[in-house]
Amino acid sequence: MTQMERPLSPHLQVYRWQVQMVTSILHRATGVALSVGTLLVICGLFALAAGEAGFANFRAFLAHPVGQVLLLGWSWSLFYHLCNGIRHLLQDAGMGFRIEQFVRSSWLAAIGSIVLTALVWACVLVRGGAA
Repeated sequence: MTQMERPLSPHLQVYRWQVQMVTSILHRATGVALSVGTLLVICGLFALAAGEAGFANFRAFLAHPVGQVLLLGWSWSLFYHLCNGIRHLLQDAGMGFRIEQFVRSSWLAAIGSIVLTALVWACVLVRGGAA
């Protein structure tokens, strides 16, 4: 019996990257980042419960550049997941299924999350810092 040549399944080298693909991947990644970032919040609560010295150490960590990057990434993840979640709610209501609307809403979610993150961090930094 002869073996037939079967076509290979398409994969990322075959597909052209599109904003819809990126938003789907980012939505999942930011969901994971929010879950991991929640551990940072829990550590802060434990540090607060441990007393003044423990919370001072936690605040010192957040004031460090690594802590600032974690806070920035966590806040962007929150806003991206929020904006993309609203986009999905609108699609669940039956809106935005034409390709041009889908692409536009994907870009709006990405840009909106960056704008919201910048606004929050501008307010935080104007009022004296994140930690």
